[in-house]
Amino acid sequence: MNAPRSLAPGILLAALVGLAAVGLAELEVRRFGHAVVEGLVLAIVLGMIVRTAWALPAGVEAGVRFTAQRVLEVAVLLLGASVNLPLLVQAGPALAVGIVLLVVLGLAASYAIGRALGLSHALAVLVASGNAICGNSAIAAVAPVIGASREDVASSIAFTAILGVVVVLGLPFLLTPLALSHYQYGVLAGLTVYAVPQVLAAAFPVSVLSGQVGTLVKLVRVLMLGPVVLFFAVQTRRARDAARTAEREAAIAGGMPVDEEIPEDEGHGAHGLARYVPWFIAGFLALAGLRSAGVIPEGWVGPTRSVSGWLTVAAMAALGLGVDVRAVGRAGRPVVATVTLSLLVLLALSVALIRLLGIG
Repeated sequence: MNAPRSLAPGILLAALVGLAAVGLAELEVRRFGHAVVEGLVLAIVLGMIVRTAWALPAGVEAGVRFTAQRVLEVAVLLLGASVNLPLLVQAGPALAVGIVLLVVLGLAASYAIGRALGLSHALAVLVASGNAICGNSAIAAVAPVIGASREDVASSIAFTAILGVVVVLGLPFLLTPLALSHYQYGVLAGLTVYAVPQVLAAAFPVSVLSGQVGTLVKLVRVLMLGPVVLFFAVQTRRARDAARTAEREAAIAGGMPVDEEIPEDEGHGAHGLARYVPWFIAGFLALAGLRSAGVIPEGWVGPTRSVSGWLTVAAMAALGLGVDVRAVGRAGRPVVATVTLSLLVLLALSVALIRLLGIG
């Protein structure tokens, strides 16, 4: 009965740090017209600063952990209500297929680069997801299903965010060297820029057409988040099952006693795919289906997206509150190299897609 009360101090601290991050992001919007550094990134940074300057009392640790994990899962679930699957058809079959192919190739290439440069499996997956889909939001959504550490999440978001700002500022300079029309530039922005607000910042200054096309392409690219998170959820569970089986077989072969406990999720009616899909991913997919079927009213989409965004910011603040800054620093150079090379590959693939499909 005392559990909710014991969580309250940590939840409140994470919420306050998240609120400060949102306030700073709003100041950026008023000063520059858009957030140069997103609220998600500011939340992590502020959380890390608080953690570094102040040893957290034991009484807040439980609430901080709860916010970083459970609150983030709820935020991912609610995100499904803002996913409009028919949008994929509206973009045109050739472009839609091209976007799906680009995300798959971008994921594979970025993961391979990360592993070659010495990143762990989890960190390479996070960087690849952020690069191929939608930056910080993709990293935040994938992290809980692969069991990524707080340091891995903080490292991938921090360095991806920095490069994301560079892309927003530098992408318009490619318009002339690549001989792109405004329509083609919009497609390029939608395929390469990480976050939807960043697409607006990178494309609308070029032209209204570029901004509109970039936004549409980016939204279609974001639709890949659900399938990608589901893929990693299934893959992670299968890997854990395989590891558990190997341990049992090794123990039996060595004559060691074997724990006969029922593995997690078994014996509870879970069969097939349901065994591998976390509850919040199932909820995400269900809400996405209801939204696409028109069951969820359009008027609910904005508020639900806002609630999801607020919860994600609070979860990122909690993540920062639990991060050891030295661990992030140690991951620095390989992550920077991976993010940079991954983005260059994504740019090259995007330009090739535009040329091959004869877009614009």
